[in-house]
Amino acid sequence: MAALLPALLAHRILFRIISRLVQSRDLFWRSLVQRTEGPVRLGLIVVALSLGAAIAPLSAGQAAVARHALAICFICLVGWVALTALHIWTTVYLRKFKLDSEDNLLARKHTTQSRILKRVASVLIVLVTASVALMTFDGVRQYGVSLLASAGAAGIVMGLALQPLLKNLIAGVQLAVTQPIRLEDAVIVEGEWGNVEEITATYVVVRLWDWRRMVLPLSYFIEKPFQNWTRESASLIGTVMLYVDYSAPIEAMRRKLEEVARETPLWDRRVVNMQVTDFTPDTMQVRMLVSASSAGRAFDLRCWVREQMIGWLQAEHPGALPRQRAEIRRLPRDAAWMEEAVAAE
Repeated sequence: MAALLPALLAHRILFRIISRLVQSRDLFWRSLVQRTEGPVRLGLIVVALSLGAAIAPLSAGQAAVARHALAICFICLVGWVALTALHIWTTVYLRKFKLDSEDNLLARKHTTQSRILKRVASVLIVLVTASVALMTFDGVRQYGVSLLASAGAAGIVMGLALQPLLKNLIAGVQLAVTQPIRLEDAVIVEGEWGNVEEITATYVVVRLWDWRRMVLPLSYFIEKPFQNWTRESASLIGTVMLYVDYSAPIEAMRRKLEEVARETPLWDRRVVNMQVTDFTPDTMQVRMLVSASSAGRAFDLRCWVREQMIGWLQAEHPGALPRQRAEIRRLPRDAAWMEEAVAAE
């Protein structure tokens, strides 16, 4: 206790001074101090207890227990420092990328890779730390040979029991390397449109267009087909289909489409086009193409074009809207007399 109290007091004074120094700095330095407070406290405690154990008049058994406890604390401290260093490195690395920028493809790529690999590395650090701490016990080391001899059977049993977990962990590494999806990618999965909101070590959360959340295992994106609208670029071409009468003024509609696209900031000034793509017995199928810088803007732009074009047709060219035609033919005079005679009989 005599060695523990000075360590805690020194830690308190040290971090109070450091906290005041970084109070006026940006968020990164304040969070850095907050993250390192725990490991530094544990490190000072380990050093103080080591000095105290060396000075204190302990018996051989008590000294062995104290050394064992300090060794476990030191191993946990190393693991904690490794986790803290991993978090700090990831934070510093990701500060160069902004997800809220207009063209955030590179930011989403690096953020996805860093977060997935960080989770995998954290799991490995915890497992290694726990394993090394357990190996300090003689009983665990004694069973090492027998565990090694039965590793084949145990491996099969553990593999079967942990198959879903291991499959998703391996899929996470594959996703981090190949990146079929990234954070904030616009995807269509299970017939639903949404954005990738979160990628963990075992599952992916997709934020659907109506704010629902779809949770899918990581292996889904390795084993099953899905659509990724922002795989290479966030820009998309939106399609608007109209069915109009054969008398519709195609050239006037094409000029109106260009005018409608120029009126809205949703259009990225790259693609605007209109073509007659098909015929039905009563109507023509007109396809209009307009481009936007993101999936959300492309959807809003398509809705805008539909509303403006149908409103313009209703106001300026009502005859261009789909109509049903009927033809009335007058029968010859002799045929009319014959029908009247048949009706009279």
